[in-house]
Amino acid sequence: MAHLSKEALKRKRRRAYFRGRAAEFLAASALRLKGYHIVTRGYRKPFGEIDIIARRNNMLIAVEVKARARIAEAAEAVSPKQKRRITRALEAFVMERPKFTGFNVRFDVLLVTSLWHWPRHIEGAWE
Repeated sequence: MAHLSKEALKRKRRRAYFRGRAAEFLAASALRLKGYHIVTRGYRKPFGEIDIIARRNNMLIAVEVKARARIAEAAEAVSPKQKRRITRALEAFVMERPKFTGFNVRFDVLLVTSLWHWPRHIEGAWE
């Protein structure tokens, strides 16, 4: 496999970034239509990040958005290490915002294969 030039690599990363942002926008829109309230997007800490934090009634949901060409690839894209990082980030979020202390928590994944298809929502993807 040939190595990409610096410019080609920049273009590839830029496309991936914008595809990911568009997938997150689509995912947030889908969640809103399903009755979720988006609390925040792009929550980041040095030890982890969460694409979308949503709530529904007394449930606080950390949502990881994965955009891939095929559902199977997207479903396999959340590694055990990433799950731990998301879990730690949600714990930090709740500590910073005591009003969410009594909420139940859930970890969901939204799989986006195209901006023209409805995302697949996997509720309770892990505990």
